[in-house]
Amino acid sequence: MNKRTSFQFGEDYLTAGTALSLARGDTKGIVSEPVWKRIRESHEVVQAIVDKGHPVYGINTGFGPLCTTSISKEETQILQKNILQSHSVGVGDPIDIELAKLMLVLKIHSLAKGFSGISENTLKRLIWHLESEAIPVVPSKGSVGASGDLAPLSHLFLPLLGLGKVNFKGELITGAELFDKTGKTPIELGPKEGLALINGTQFIAAHAIKVLDVFYNCLTHADIIGAMMIEGLQGSIKPFYNELHSLRPYKGTQHVAKRVKSLLEGSEIMEDHIDCERVQDPYSLRCIPQVHGASRNAWLHLKELLEVELNSVTDNPVIIDRDLTISGGNFHGQPLAMALDYACLAASELGNISDRRVYLALEGNSPGIPKLLMKETGINSGYMILQYTSAALASENKVLCFPASADSIPTSLGQEDHVSMGSISGRKALQVIENVEKILAIELLTAAQAFEFRKPLKSGAILEMVHKELRKKVSFASEDRVFADDIEEGITMIKGRSIIEVVKSISNKKGYSLKTPFSKEFEVY
Repeated sequence: MNKRTSFQFGEDYLTAGTALSLARGDTKGIVSEPVWKRIRESHEVVQAIVDKGHPVYGINTGFGPLCTTSISKEETQILQKNILQSHSVGVGDPIDIELAKLMLVLKIHSLAKGFSGISENTLKRLIWHLESEAIPVVPSKGSVGASGDLAPLSHLFLPLLGLGKVNFKGELITGAELFDKTGKTPIELGPKEGLALINGTQFIAAHAIKVLDVFYNCLTHADIIGAMMIEGLQGSIKPFYNELHSLRPYKGTQHVAKRVKSLLEGSEIMEDHIDCERVQDPYSLRCIPQVHGASRNAWLHLKELLEVELNSVTDNPVIIDRDLTISGGNFHGQPLAMALDYACLAASELGNISDRRVYLALEGNSPGIPKLLMKETGINSGYMILQYTSAALASENKVLCFPASADSIPTSLGQEDHVSMGSISGRKALQVIENVEKILAIELLTAAQAFEFRKPLKSGAILEMVHKELRKKVSFASEDRVFADDIEEGITMIKGRSIIEVVKSISNKKGYSLKTPFSKEFEVY
């Protein structure tokens, strides 16, 4: 993940990793004087439009189907306040605080580009909210992903008026109470400011950042755990040879194959069965490069599109210069909506093949591996029921894979007659990935159990240390116990990325390199 000490809003190139670092307070966001100058000039253009009275959407007209309704100069301020209130119609549980922080980061960066007509004071207040840990409460449902994420963005900015709710330094309070605690006063929104705040794709894009981050974590763990399962079940290393994948050179496939082959290098377990009579492995082992690699390609596609979005202006209308203001559709979420649906499917498939490897481990068809991964069965059920859970999660993911972007319900009395539903794409993708984390935790437990039966043979240095790291939390199971506790430990390890840190540490110390020609594309974001 990209990290930096400082970032210039409106100027620097924003990546998902930098956005997360800004949201987490690890990177300092700044606005340079040239950017402030550009912001002031854009705001002056809006003021000039109001003074001249020439109709421009959202500045001196109503919104949506009311775009032909003229608004007087005296009423423009009321219009902007009203739009925040009327569009705050979100429902459902609040989004995670980090997602709300990301929304703030993305909106600040977009507005700082100087094409939105926002005032200097309003932008400074947004930065204050981010830096002061005064994070607005945003309901998770209500956006159709066109005209921007209107409802969630409206809730995000209600506290500017002293309305809505805020998580302030760990305490849930109202917008009015925030003013009492901090001495702040309501922002008086000028022409177009309310519209600039709520028009945009920041809800979708914030979810896409989280999807990219946690999906990356799953992809990395899937390769490591898959390699451990190959060891445990004495699979072949040949399907990971570059000679094979150079004949079908997808980036993701080649990246995965080389990484898994590197993880298996120096293994006594692999050497022990090099001349065995088995001709080939089941697909869930043999096709790891193709399946994991395809999911990697989907991840890369999302990363590339997301970086375009993060550095774009997505509100409406857009103030190009003093002579040109355009009411267009940069707020439409379709580009990310489709990519998020693709990522959702790709994550689901990662969990699907992981579940198949869990099932494979339980069959007892690999030499030396007992059925259900336990020697004394009958009185013990072994790891049988863990696969029930992975199967349930994999099945749930299949249901969630229906693409939200395939649907569109007209809104705004037909003025907004095609919408992206990208907010649903983002929320759904995160649900699927959370399930995949749990499936991978179950595979981690079963792979480690199979791995144990290969003793006294050892694997390579990396997988040996991964196994030891798990055994610090979860012991070998010789009889039944409450396996839910083991699963929770596995989930915690995957979410906490301790296994990835172990792999990095051993790679650096022992000189084992997991780098590939595609590492910059797949390992940096």
